[in-house]
Amino acid sequence: MTSSELDLVVRNAQVATASDTFHCDLGIQGGRIVQLGLGLPAGRREIDAAGRVVTPGGVDAHCHLDQPMEAPARMADDFDSGTRSAACGGTTTVIPFAAQHKGQSLRAAVEDYHRRAEGRAHVDYAFHLIVSDPTPQVLTEELPALIREGYTSFKIYMTYDDLKLDDGQILDVLDVARQHGAMAMVHAENADCIEWLTRRLEASGKTAPRFHAHSRPMLVEREATHRALALAELVDVPILIVHVSGREAVEQIRTARSHGLKVFAETCPQYLFLTAEDLGLDDSYKGARCICSPPPRDKRNQQVIWDGLADSLFTIFSSDHAPFKYDAPEGKKPGGEEVAFRHIPNGIPGLETRLPLLYSEGVLGGRITLNRFVELTATNPAKAYGLHPRKGTIAVGSDADLVIWDERAVTLRNEQLHHNVDYTPYEGIQLQAWPALTLAGGEVVWDGQNFHPRQGRGRFLPCATPSLLPSSRR
Repeated sequence: MTSSELDLVVRNAQVATASDTFHCDLGIQGGRIVQLGLGLPAGRREIDAAGRVVTPGGVDAHCHLDQPMEAPARMADDFDSGTRSAACGGTTTVIPFAAQHKGQSLRAAVEDYHRRAEGRAHVDYAFHLIVSDPTPQVLTEELPALIREGYTSFKIYMTYDDLKLDDGQILDVLDVARQHGAMAMVHAENADCIEWLTRRLEASGKTAPRFHAHSRPMLVEREATHRALALAELVDVPILIVHVSGREAVEQIRTARSHGLKVFAETCPQYLFLTAEDLGLDDSYKGARCICSPPPRDKRNQQVIWDGLADSLFTIFSSDHAPFKYDAPEGKKPGGEEVAFRHIPNGIPGLETRLPLLYSEGVLGGRITLNRFVELTATNPAKAYGLHPRKGTIAVGSDADLVIWDERAVTLRNEQLHHNVDYTPYEGIQLQAWPALTLAGGEVVWDGQNFHPRQGRGRFLPCATPSLLPSSRR
């Protein structure tokens, strides 16, 4: 290959992958990495990364964008604003959820989600499925067909009345995952315990946002995690427990692994940077901004989560971006009113801040290695959901999705972010790094100061079967 054939050369990069760190130039052609080496000839365009770390673009494998909601609730980010925010924070692939409503065809949910995404995404995207109504037709026809078409992961809820499955239904869905090599993700919280506690709190007049945490103590997550693992053991299928919040669920996962179960685990920034106190120490409504499920725990549990990131308990680090405006009738104040915690939409924004938070406090804070950072935020999500090695790594043949890091002091302010939410729960946190440049398919989408849109840049990606799973199940 001659220099004239290279669209772009990123020169003098300190490249980090999940396994190695090395110095090289990167040659890019047609949106893909085609050369790695020293002293590559000049390309049509050049970027000098001297003195800077270059990592693969992030893969945020757990985020919610423009997901249909019951009125008046509406998510603040659609595929336009959400993927803009992702790109400016170094994430170049997102995997949100096509959610089936009870009584709805699963395929109809997928078709609706494609209509919401098409032509609006600034980075590449795939879909998880949310299975809330596993009818015989869904189990025997729709779900197997969709897996074959590239929707190879699906989420099972054990809570929320409009989404939760009972144990028998969970077993049925897990059996489909086993037969077809798909990845089953589980939101593990005991719905009956939550409802019982919520009713008692309401009867006592304890309805302020801070009581959301009281309605979902760690044992609610512990019990459901234990039950999910038992159901997966019965079916003999690997599962992934999402947004693990603290010690008691972590202990269940460690025990299951010690018994030979194949279980993967995910956690999120809110369990490293927020505590239950962020939901409020009094009856102020401001804590509604940090309501998510499971709720943030306490400082000691933050350390448990950091330990799990460092010692490989966790497979994936995702944002669980679920964006609702705080001061809006379609957001955290339904109908314009301050309501009881039961009725406050669950979720916090985090697509743009996920990578800078973990890079700053994890890598530069000395808690995890740079290679572990790449593994958690890019490589393992791509492997878990059938997108590796096209995504999640820096290698010849991989998409030219790259982040060049600027290691500098940054005070996090919502006004600097690119989502469509009126707050960030991480306001005022002192960071040590931010993406200086984000490349998606070899194109600059974020230059450290400005976002560079291009209509139709983001493509839908059909997924292969997960490569984290044992080969016998692929």
